[in-house]
Amino acid sequence: MQKRLHVKIGDTVKVIAGTSKGSEGKILSIDRKKDRVIVEGVNMVKKHVKPSASSPQGGIVETPAGIHASNVMLVVNGKPTKVGRKQDDNGKLVRYSKKSGEVIKS
Repeated sequence: MQKRLHVKIGDTVKVIAGTSKGSEGKILSIDRKKDRVIVEGVNMVKKHVKPSASSPQGGIVETPAGIHASNVMLVVNGKPTKVGRKQDDNGKLVRYSKKSGEVIKS
């Protein structure tokens, strides 16, 4: 069974710890085995790329590196919030904002 996290791909999150604290961005990918997420524009690292068919120039490229999932907080209506899970009317498990109580649609 897959490990459940409080965030999904495409969610807007705010970084609450680390060197990129305070910055916001969208989640690009998730590594559930390591509990890490890649957020666009956050934790940028320089990577040396060898010339290839896809990048004939090569050189130094900046790419976002992963940060731990516990260091990000979901942003709902412009405000960071904790995330809870509850069953809706159909018996399906949905995420909801603990700050406002509204269901998070994703």
